[in-house]
Amino acid sequence: MKRALMAAGIALVTALAAGCSSSPSSSGSGSSHASPVVLRLGFLTNITHAPALIGIEKGLFAKALGMDVTLKAVPFATGTQEATALLAGQLDAAYVGPNPTIKAWQTSGGTLIKVISGAASGGAELVAKKGITTPAQLKGQKLATPSLGNTQDVALRYWLKQHGLTTTPTGGGDVPITPITPNSDAVLAFASGQIAGGWEPAPYDIEMVADGGHVLVNEATLWPKGQFVTTNLVVTQKFLAAHPSAVSGLLKGQIAANNYIHSDPAGAQSAANAELTKLTGKGLKSSVLAAAFQQVTFTDDPIASSLATDAQHAVAVGLLTPVKNLSALYDLGPLNALLKADGQAQVSS
Repeated sequence: MKRALMAAGIALVTALAAGCSSSPSSSGSGSSHASPVVLRLGFLTNITHAPALIGIEKGLFAKALGMDVTLKAVPFATGTQEATALLAGQLDAAYVGPNPTIKAWQTSGGTLIKVISGAASGGAELVAKKGITTPAQLKGQKLATPSLGNTQDVALRYWLKQHGLTTTPTGGGDVPITPITPNSDAVLAFASGQIAGGWEPAPYDIEMVADGGHVLVNEATLWPKGQFVTTNLVVTQKFLAAHPSAVSGLLKGQIAANNYIHSDPAGAQSAANAELTKLTGKGLKSSVLAAAFQQVTFTDDPIASSLATDAQHAVAVGLLTPVKNLSALYDLGPLNALLKADGQAQVSS
């Protein structure tokens, strides 16, 4: 069902790009005195994208966007697919990981998107089958990531490189890496013994552990103070220029979602799981849900320094050419104005 959902999501975005009507996950309604704006928002069905799940489920985006903006929320299987949709003009905004963000920025020559907020930090691990306790034991073992060039894929390849193990984009080298989409299929492949493990985002890493694996690497241990961007909120420069008030509404919804997570963790977990159940037909077990939320730090700070490091890692493993002027990727002025008004600390790029 989840695979069908993701295919339907991509088809939905294409229909939107062609100007066709589609049933939204959440929407406002147009008023009589202004032409309604459609905001096509991409996101993933991961707990690392919980602000999006909660913002949709609790109506936080719809409330903040107002009656003149209709939200078309479209789920994807991977950030790589989201980057492709952004480049094709099929999305106006997206919750997306750092490496697909960098790829979309670089491919467009810096003209496509702006990072307007962070959303989440942490929530990714390398889980391996029991008996594998050192990097050297991974040689010849098949591992999974969500997709070639996505954030977890780059993290795994760079970590292996640091330990003297080679990989190739085609699945060769010392450690064969197989992209498996959707992530739930990687969990099934692990449980059936088809793969020895994977570098996966929450909650899929936790489900692998529940199926007999153990955590070989918690990615948070590899970063200063354990902080690294997992999910950013980006918007196309075209949409930002044409509809700044809609972007402000989207940001208000993002801030409200993270505020809700911090003020009512139990309610936030319930809301995220309710939206996952709608999207995939199956919610998470309470133990998995709680553990996934525990792994992730939900923050509006995009942690820009870690994205720059991500770019260096992707270059080091041969998945990107050197990226210039990444500081120009950010437009945090609208976010900081809203954070200041909300009595919160401002962020920087």
